Amino acid sequence: MNLSVTNSPFTEGQAAQINELLQTLTPEQKVWLSGYLVANQQVTSNGAISSQTASQSVNQDGLTEGTEAMLQQNEPVITPEKRAITLLYGSETGNAQGLAEIFEERLSNIGHNVTLKAMDDFKPKHLKNVEDLFIITSTQGEGDPPDNAAELHEFIHGRKAPKLEGVRFSVLALGDQTYEYFCQTGRDFDRKLDELGAERIYDRVDCDVDYEEDAEKWMANVINAIDTAPEGTQNEQIVSESIKSAKEKKFSKANPYQAEVLENINLNGQGSNKETRHIEFLLDNFGEDYEVGDCLVVLPQNDPALVDLLISTLGWDPNDQVQISDEGDTLSLEEALTSHFEITKLTKPLLINAAAFFENDELKEKVNDNEWVQNYIAGRDLIDLLNDFATTELQPENLYQLLRKLPPREYSISSSYEALPDEVHITVGAVRYNAHGRDRSGVCSVQFAERIQPGDTVPIYLKRNPNFKFPKEGDTPVIMIGPGTGVAPFRAYMQEREEHGFKGNTWLFFGDQHFTTDFLYQTEWQEWLKDGVLGKMDVAFSRDTDEKVYVQHRIAEHSKEFNEWLQNGASIYICGDEKHMAKDVHEAIRSVLVKEQHLSEADAEAYLKQMKKDKRYQRDVY
Repeated sequence: MNLSVTNSPFTEGQAAQINELLQTLTPEQKVWLSGYLVANQQVTSNGAISSQTASQSVNQDGLTEGTEAMLQQNEPVITPEKRAITLLYGSETGNAQGLAEIFEERLSNIGHNVTLKAMDDFKPKHLKNVEDLFIITSTQGEGDPPDNAAELHEFIHGRKAPKLEGVRFSVLALGDQTYEYFCQTGRDFDRKLDELGAERIYDRVDCDVDYEEDAEKWMANVINAIDTAPEGTQNEQIVSESIKSAKEKKFSKANPYQAEVLENINLNGQGSNKETRHIEFLLDNFGEDYEVGDCLVVLPQNDPALVDLLISTLGWDPNDQVQISDEGDTLSLEEALTSHFEITKLTKPLLINAAAFFENDELKEKVNDNEWVQNYIAGRDLIDLLNDFATTELQPENLYQLLRKLPPREYSISSSYEALPDEVHITVGAVRYNAHGRDRSGVCSVQFAERIQPGDTVPIYLKRNPNFKFPKEGDTPVIMIGPGTGVAPFRAYMQEREEHGFKGNTWLFFGDQHFTTDFLYQTEWQEWLKDGVLGKMDVAFSRDTDEKVYVQHRIAEHSKEFNEWLQNGASIYICGDEKHMAKDVHEAIRSVLVKEQHLSEADAEAYLKQMKKDKRYQRDVY
């Protein structure tokens, strides 16, 4: 670059002379000259350089020893500025949010400026201003984003999405391998951020239901990638210890509480097609409280009869020690299949691994057909796989590479801590069905139905659900929609309102098959209605009428009043089946807005979207 009066403090004549001189200098001469000028400036300002400097030897870079020493002494220490970190989470049940909070704490502890937000609290137009972007998100249903991630997910896939050159990112995706669209939302964010020009500084990690170990490694490797750990520190160890420390503050999967069962009652009447268990646990010296909307997590065991059948099918010794982890931990085969490995569900990764370990040519060919895989895994288990694709190659040491860990089961709490501080209740529907010529059953639900008695202990821990929280004040109108076991958190809410002496402002929609056998907690609801704790109740029993009637039909029947409640500031809470009920209920509420407020379908959807952002429309669906 040539100097001029516009880009330097020199006159036109001085700039011309300097430009002419610079063109004749070698690189070594330029380095010497720069050192001379700095040293000369020090002489002028400090008078600190002796006359001996001029006679000192010149080093290989053309600097005298004195000048070199002075440059080193006065060279500013430059600390690279840390880039601002934006940490966004998309969370339906709180898993992604919990991990994001742990990661934010870890990053802040090592000196980072971190902005942590739920995706719906982050303005999409600000995406172009971020520097380092880390996303932790779950996936719902058929590959859909969580409610609080929907807007940002839509934005980055739209025409208004900005170019993101200069942005660095990484994604942690949570999911369940039993679903076809495993971790789809995380994959969507990862792919789109890359397409928009952002730099992926660490590869996306896809976590199954047993996500903790993979999440720890992702956090450690992201910290390594941004190169900010203190000198000599092992980042992975720091993060791992940070997460373990957070877990040690409460009971967890690694440290469950052994809860005594106080009651285990069938809520359904004689002749019902269903079996719904009401289970009460004693929390003696538990040391933790919980809120309405939180979950109880149970560590289940596989059915002993199924374990015996599987061992017989394998032809192995139940007492043999088998490896259960990369670290070399072992259990007896019987114990591993009872409490450690999932054996009742197949997944696509399991089939792919089986094709490698079984050495079965037919299976190797079929796993390349995704449609066949999805059809095959529906309703089948490991015993089916072994019977359909015979193998003599699978060995006990391969088992941990083939099977995933047995996932914990989460249940909405159906009691109030404020009303019953020494107890916690859950409501569990026993799952039984026949598929592919064999009777099947839910792992945990039928364990409660058939093998757990009062006095037994069950390993449990609490899980917060920050996205399903009820008003603390009593005057906020609340509409509760919970068919079947979805009524659980609303029972807890009624107990809490009763404890506080709150009256009215509550409307329950409940549904099931038959009034006489399936009205869960019927006497309690009727007492609350009689006493005014519950303001209004509408029920739908689908098998009691020629034409099936569900809760969404009751909403439509009360369209005018339902809209009035919304206009008076009511919050909506939905709990239960996501695939059918929650979608049908959503459509029914949207239809109410179209009919009563004369909105278009699009405007009604926007209305509900705003309600979600305002936390007036919350769901606990599964």
